[in-house]
Amino acid sequence: MIIDKIADFAKVLPEVKKPTQQRVPFNTKLKWTVIMLVAYFILTLIPLFGLGERALQQFESLSVILGASFGSLMSLGIGPIVTASIILQVLVGADILKIDMSSPEGKKKFQALQKIFAIIFVIVEGAIYVYLGGLSPAPYYDPASNQFIAHEIEGVIALSAFQISALKFVLFLQVCLGGFLVILMDDVVSKWGFGSGISLFIVAGVSRSIFLGAFSWIKTDGIHFNGALLGVFQALSMGEPGVLLEQLSRIVFTVLVFVLAVYLQSMKIEIPLSPGRVRGYAVRWPLNFIYTSNIPVILTATLLNNIAMFSGFLVKNPAVSNQLQLFFSGPSIIQNLINGSFSSGLIGAMFVYLGLMVGGAILFSLFWAKTSGMDPASQADQIIGSGLQIPGFRRDKKILERILSKYIWPLTVLGGASVGFLAAFADMTNALSRGTGILLSVMIVYKLYEEITREHAADMPAFLRKFFKV
Repeated sequence: MIIDKIADFAKVLPEVKKPTQQRVPFNTKLKWTVIMLVAYFILTLIPLFGLGERALQQFESLSVILGASFGSLMSLGIGPIVTASIILQVLVGADILKIDMSSPEGKKKFQALQKIFAIIFVIVEGAIYVYLGGLSPAPYYDPASNQFIAHEIEGVIALSAFQISALKFVLFLQVCLGGFLVILMDDVVSKWGFGSGISLFIVAGVSRSIFLGAFSWIKTDGIHFNGALLGVFQALSMGEPGVLLEQLSRIVFTVLVFVLAVYLQSMKIEIPLSPGRVRGYAVRWPLNFIYTSNIPVILTATLLNNIAMFSGFLVKNPAVSNQLQLFFSGPSIIQNLINGSFSSGLIGAMFVYLGLMVGGAILFSLFWAKTSGMDPASQADQIIGSGLQIPGFRRDKKILERILSKYIWPLTVLGGASVGFLAAFADMTNALSRGTGILLSVMIVYKLYEEITREHAADMPAFLRKFFKV
C-alpha cells in the first residue's frame, strides 16, 4: 500500500532515539523538559531576518494556543503538528486509512505518518504565511542601523523586486527551520521528558501571556497600563470606575476559569473491579468526566485558529474579515457589556462560536476515543489482560464491553461538550490570556501532576515528594 511506503519513508528522517532503559529516571526527565523549555523561549526571542510588516500581528492572541510567537523562529509553533494530527484523526476515524490503532504496528505507523504530515504542513504553512503576506519582507534597508525596515525614511535604500523575492525565500527557510526544530523538540519531550512537547509549549505560551497580561507596564493608548494588576491600581488612583471594572473582570474570570477547569478535571466515575480468583480484594477503574482529556479542545481550537488566521489575510473586505474573526475566535462579550457596545451581531457570533467549539470538541472526542485505545473494546481488553472483572458478572469481553459502553460513550460526549463550552465561555470573558489556553494549561498541569505522582513517587527528590504530597 502507498500508505505503508509513506510510513516507511519516516525511517530515513532525523529522529530522537528512544531511551534504552524501560523507565526514564525522574531527574533525566526533568533535565530534558527544562532544556526544551529554555530552547522554546530562546526560539521565541530570535526574530526572523529581513521581516517587515506582519499581517499576522492582529492574531497574536490566537497564537498563544499554538505556542507560537509571530515574527520569530517560533512563528509556526505547534500548529503543523496539531494540524497533522487533525487530518490523521479524521482519516482514521472515517475509516479512510486502514490503521489498527490497537496493535503496536498500527500505532507505530500512525506516529510515522503523523511525523511526515507535520513536516508537510511545516512547508505548506510556512509558504502560506510568507507568500500570502502574513510575514512580509521589509522593502527597505537602512545602512546606518544595518537593519531591514518596513517604511521609507531618509537615507534608506529601496530593495529591488529580485532582492525582495530573495528575502521572501530566506524568510520561508527560517520559518520552516523553526517548524522542524519544534517537531524534534516535541520528540525529545515525548521520549525523554514529562508529557509531550505540544502540552509543554502550550503551557509555556499561556504562562508568558498571563504574566504579561497581569504585569505589563506597556501603555497601549499612551495612558493606561496593559497589565491588569497595574491597571487596577492606576484606575483607582485616577478615579476611572469603567477601567477598574474592566481590569478586575479580566482577573476574576481568569481565576474562575482556573477553578472550573480543576473542578471538571477532578470529576470521575470509578468502576469496581476484582480479581476473579481472589475474594475480599477490590480495585477501582477510574473513568474521568473529561474522558479524552484536553486533546479534543487542542484540535478544535487549532483548527478554528488556523481558519481565522488564513481567512484574515485571504479575505480583503475588512467587514467580512472582522465578522469571520468573531465567528472563529469568539467576541469579547464581557468587555463589550462593560463598554456599552454590545449588539445583536455579537449575540449571533457568540452562538456560532459556541456551536463550533462544542460541536468540534464532541467530534474530536469521539475520534480520539476510537483511535487512541480509549473505546470500550480496548478498555475491556486492558481489564481482562490485568486479570480483573466486574463483581457479579462473568469474565467475558463482550459483557464487559457492553457495561463499559454505558459509561464511556456518554462521558466522551458530555466531557467533550463541557470542556468545549467552558473553553468558548473563557475565550469570551477577556481573561488575562486566551480562555482556551488557560483551560488547556490547567488540564495539562493537572494531568502532568497525576503522571509524576503515579510514575515517580519513589525516585523524585525528597523536597519534591513533600511538594507533590507523595
